[in-house]
Amino acid sequence: MRILYHWPLDPQSRQARIALTEKKLKFKLVPVSPWTPENDFLALTPEGMPPVLVDVVTGGKLIIPGARAICEYAHEGSSRHPLLSEDIAERAEARRLCTWFDTKFLDEVNAYLMHEKVEKSLSGGGPPDPPTLRTGREHLAFHLDYLTWLLENRAWLAGKQFSLADIAAGANLSCLDFLGEIKWKDRPVLKTWYQKLKCRPSFRPLLSDRIPGLIPPAYYADLDF
Repeated sequence: MRILYHWPLDPQSRQARIALTEKKLKFKLVPVSPWTPENDFLALTPEGMPPVLVDVVTGGKLIIPGARAICEYAHEGSSRHPLLSEDIAERAEARRLCTWFDTKFLDEVNAYLMHEKVEKSLSGGGPPDPPTLRTGREHLAFHLDYLTWLLENRAWLAGKQFSLADIAAGANLSCLDFLGEIKWKDRPVLKTWYQKLKCRPSFRPLLSDRIPGLIPPAYYADLDF
């Protein structure tokens, strides 16, 4: 049985969970704290951060740290339920957008909003800083505008097919949605895309995640919101 070490409200962990589930790969979830990881987990990854996938392969165990490596591993492990298009341009675009979320979105949005509203709260760092939240929300608006622009001419973020790009975006936006940071009524194009994501079987388990001390909006788990 595969084991995925994760933290429920971590966008990287959520990417791995969605990708593995899309590929119909069975795995056991083991939660780990990003702030106080135990020694057994640290022995698996030098970064000391989730997600980490442990898979049983011929000759022993394969340890794969990091969402990007796990997602690519899941995609390449089987031709069934592909997570990237056969079209070379769409594959390149999907990978570009994954990098966008792994770097630019992380630095410009999550480093502000997730840090202030989640990390500080759960690690004893004090209350959120209003100016920092304001900056993060300004950055988020830019990113949501960009995603809307892409989706105005595409069925999915990278093109015609659901892909790793939608997984990366959905994992990140679902965390911010948990925090009530996305005003969907002002984003009809993006909302339609997100509704399609929420209806996928791979996405639904995320909607039941709960974190002690954090309460999501009432609509968070609704498929028709």
